[in-house]
Amino acid sequence: MANRVQRPHEEAEFEFILARADVPVLAYFHGVWPKAAAACKEMDVLVREVADVYQGRLIVVRADIARCPGPVRRYGVTGAPSFVLIDRTEAIAAGNGPMSRTALGEFLDAHL
Repeated sequence: MANRVQRPHEEAEFEFILARADVPVLAYFHGVWPKAAAACKEMDVLVREVADVYQGRLIVVRADIARCPGPVRRYGVTGAPSFVLIDRTEAIAAGNGPMSRTALGEFLDAHL
């Protein structure tokens, strides 16, 4: 499977992805500090799977909290991992903390 998760290196790139999206965007905010790193590493595998399963219905973006401070503030991200489902730059759903495959699927299916 190809890696369908977009990884912006800076805030402007994140904003560009949102502006061009013609389907909802799942923004997965991750952190690299020790307490968040382990949980985020576990979620990385699941996020890649979600990008494959929901291909065509969803764009998945893995954003570093430190590199995207504007979206972090705008969408109320308070920790990592965090998920924000965005449609036309507006948050339509959000979740904090690690999720199981089932929970993340239910979260997406409820809002797509």
